Amino acid sequence: MAIKKQFIKTKPVCKVTFSLEAKEANTAAVVGDFNNWNPTEGELSKLKNGTFKAAFDLPKDNSFEFKYIVDGSYINEPQADSYRWNEFANAENSVLEV
Repeated sequence: MAIKKQFIKTKPVCKVTFSLEAKEANTAAVVGDFNNWNPTEGELSKLKNGTFKAAFDLPKDNSFEFKYIVDGSYINEPQADSYRWNEFANAENSVLEV
């Protein structure tokens, strides 16, 4: 799993690429504050090498809670900027700082 941040100098956004190795998985998505926790909006594409990947333009100077959904199971990002307890989910969420 990995997160790549690319700050756009001409716009107030950061292009964030989420990569997730899940060769045996059929579906994967990233859900969070930035897409209303909607798996359809956070769908990741499966590459030939088994990695799921997608890029999203997110507003700079923000903090977002997120998780991956892999074949219906919620997973945190080990390389997240931090983690935050979420009372609604009764679990920790990954945090992305952009």
